[in-house]
Amino acid sequence: MKVIVTGGAGFIGSHVVDALCRARCDVLVIDDFSTGRRENLAPAVAGHPELRVVEADIRSPEAAAVVEEFAPEVLVHFAAQMSVKVSMRDPRLDASVNVLGLLNLLEAARRSGCRKVVFASSGGTVYGAPGPDAAPRDETDPRVPQSFYGLTKSVSVDYLRLYREQYGTEYAALALGNVYGPRQDPYGEAGVVAIFAGRMLGGLPCVVNGDGLTTRDFVHVDDVVRAVTAALRTGHGLINIGTGTPTSVLDVHAAVALAVGSDDRPEFGPALTGEVRHVSLRVDRAGRELGWRARVGLDEGVATVVDWMRDARSRGLGAVA
Repeated sequence: MKVIVTGGAGFIGSHVVDALCRARCDVLVIDDFSTGRRENLAPAVAGHPELRVVEADIRSPEAAAVVEEFAPEVLVHFAAQMSVKVSMRDPRLDASVNVLGLLNLLEAARRSGCRKVVFASSGGTVYGAPGPDAAPRDETDPRVPQSFYGLTKSVSVDYLRLYREQYGTEYAALALGNVYGPRQDPYGEAGVVAIFAGRMLGGLPCVVNGDGLTTRDFVHVDDVVRAVTAALRTGHGLINIGTGTPTSVLDVHAAVALAVGSDDRPEFGPALTGEVRHVSLRVDRAGRELGWRARVGLDEGVATVVDWMRDARSRGLGAVA
């Protein structure tokens, strides 16, 4: 199968590239390396020299030309402006990358005869605030985002729906929970597991935004990769990918401290603008559409992050040194 992965040098995208290469797919990566890291692709490049990597902005004519020339069967679209905080500071940038970038690739995919788009949406932001009972969010729930990032991820789902209706391009929009795992940037604005692990391993205090009781549906990158690879061949529409279990930021802090062997106590800062208070995802549809469910528990998953960071630090890799 011919597959393009945009954002393939990023945290999640590079794990997807690894899996596709192992499955002997014909893979091409598009990444502008603004946040993606070349070392994330090093294992795939070393083991699969036929892997092609193109440096390009997804909004550019160059990226569109690559899609048309390669003519993938499936486009896996992970490239994005991925920070809620950045979106609230600069909504025009967020829309430019997340909406116009998607449209640039969708047009190229349509012209090339691409069969399907697998899109990384955001289960943590597209639905907005839950009801008073804080029940897990279902794909049929209204999408009322509270951040510009959530808005662009939501409207992208509508573009994909209309492209299917107008042009027959199939799609699976995976509404991801809070993804964590090895290769996540501990210095970014998102990724609390990686941030906490990096700071504790460095002997630095962790800052919790607000009271720490904000909850998210934390899902390990290995589980996300299994969902993406299943979606290459099956599944349609918006599909939640999570554990169905809400976990607080303080619970994450405790899990990381246990894995590190730290007695660190968090510091508390102001709550973040545009963040939803509670998120958990109902994942029944993922079971029906993809034959998928999450397998990695929080303690097991956090341990993989800590182990990876310790190994990377011992080898002197810059991102976690």
